[in-house]
Amino acid sequence: MIPTDTIDKLEAIWHSVSALGAQLDEGQWKLPTDLAGWTVQDNLAHLIGTERRLQGLPAAPMPAEMGDHVKNPIGQFNEAEVESRRSHTGAEVLAEWNELAELRLKTLREADDAYFEQPMATPTGPGTMADFLHIRVLDCWIHEQDMRRAADKAGHLSGAPAEHTVDRLLRTIPIVVGKRAATPEGRAVVVDLVGEVERHVVCEVNDGRAAIVDAAALDPLSTITVDSEVFIVLATGRRPASAVADRIVISGDTDLGQRVVDNLNMMI
Repeated sequence: MIPTDTIDKLEAIWHSVSALGAQLDEGQWKLPTDLAGWTVQDNLAHLIGTERRLQGLPAAPMPAEMGDHVKNPIGQFNEAEVESRRSHTGAEVLAEWNELAELRLKTLREADDAYFEQPMATPTGPGTMADFLHIRVLDCWIHEQDMRRAADKAGHLSGAPAEHTVDRLLRTIPIVVGKRAATPEGRAVVVDLVGEVERHVVCEVNDGRAAIVDAAALDPLSTITVDSEVFIVLATGRRPASAVADRIVISGDTDLGQRVVDNLNMMI
């Protein structure tokens, strides 16, 4: 099956990134972001590198040295693509992105079922190209937001790509509530997202395992109310909870709630 909805979301993000880039001057392209060692421009270079790989285009050569922020082989690939463009201007990287994004959209719009069903390693394990692209929506939107926060150009915080990303990240709540925060057996934690993307999530521990449920059997031990943008920042490890504490409200068992927000990061 052709994942038309996923392609539509990617197109929305890629065009939003292009529109953002058109607003930036060279100084803004070189601003640092929440990702260690990466500027606004570097985030876009990273998006370019991955899309080039998916398009079957040659990868950038590995640099002789990499910073301490590079932790694994995926990071090495990403850093090579970023480093190869660091001598370019932001306008040059944007021009490359705009051309590549249109090529990728043409490829995706014209591909058949077999293209999307081909086996593919994904960040969550073995899957298909369609599975990889579903995760790619999250990755692209998160990096767009990294760029926007750094350049003080807030936008695109609502809509299908934002909701897609929030819902994928909410899948990790049971691991946080159960294993990491050690919520007691038979009790629940509520996470209420407010702002651009609203969600009401009840996570309860039964038989030693946490799961999202429709309603808690007993009154929730802790309720966490957090802006959806802050949730994204925490769940992707961009900033610690202490840095955004003024935008988080915890009621009930505050120690348990704090353990949850302190352990939301699920990114490698």
